[in-house]
Amino acid sequence: MPLTLPSKLPAIELLKKENIFVMDDKRARGQDIRPLRIVILNLMPVKITTETDLIRLLSNSPLQLQVDFMKIKSHTPKNTPIEHMMAFYRDFDVIAREKYDGMIITGAPIEHLPFDEVKYWPEMEQIFAWARENVTSTLFICWAAQAGLHYYYGIPKYPLEKKLSGVYKHRVLDSSCPIFRGFDDEFFVPHSRYTALHKEDILSDSRLTLLSESDEAGVYMVMAREGREFFITGHSEYAPNTLHNEYVRDVKKGISPALPCHYYPDNDPSRPPVVRWRAHANLLFSNWLNYYVYQETPYDISQIHS
Repeated sequence: MPLTLPSKLPAIELLKKENIFVMDDKRARGQDIRPLRIVILNLMPVKITTETDLIRLLSNSPLQLQVDFMKIKSHTPKNTPIEHMMAFYRDFDVIAREKYDGMIITGAPIEHLPFDEVKYWPEMEQIFAWARENVTSTLFICWAAQAGLHYYYGIPKYPLEKKLSGVYKHRVLDSSCPIFRGFDDEFFVPHSRYTALHKEDILSDSRLTLLSESDEAGVYMVMAREGREFFITGHSEYAPNTLHNEYVRDVKKGISPALPCHYYPDNDPSRPPVVRWRAHANLLFSNWLNYYVYQETPYDISQIHS
């Protein structure tokens, strides 16, 4: 089934070239189907790239989805045209009147800041509180995972000595969990961050379940409330060249970054990376949609509650 997206969203034409079936909201209104409603809070700097990456993964499902985009009212993005934001994004105070089957909150390039020093942290707290009451299952990615664990469970984040950047091997800790349906015992995930979670903090809270970790990248996936919350520290949604683009950007800034680990063949940045995380990424999103959104959400969306 297709994804229903706002008309003229740039991702529509990009994904049609990849033979991904999407339809605009005008055509979807003619179908007598109750689609799953998904809201994406996109905090990444380059909005259009992240939109396309996430929609590409959400499309790998037989379910029909209606996707809305939320923006932070207290922050104006510098890398996305204001016309794009006005056309395709809605403020939280508008979204807050509705309920959603699923929600995705992305990472943000603000890891160096304590949470209470983030300009839009008060609005994030409102969104986190609202999600508990109005969303069936929420997927928190990278900084959002750390922020959500801090807000709901008091879990701290810790600075790393240097940026964690690369594609790392992970292991499944509970193969019976439906989120891992079809996974291999080991799988790869891109990471790009300056802070980390500590395993001991997760294990000390009985409300949290550590589902996956990496010897090099540490804590990867944490589940809470029987799957109503998933906290994921990596970037399964990354396109093949995203880590490369970040590396080149940092080189131009004079940061002298290390090469992303396990990414370039023979550590040669002039060669295209070998993608080893695409299959896992598609399984992750399709399993989340199937087992924790579609199978758990009420048919009457108004019945969603904490």
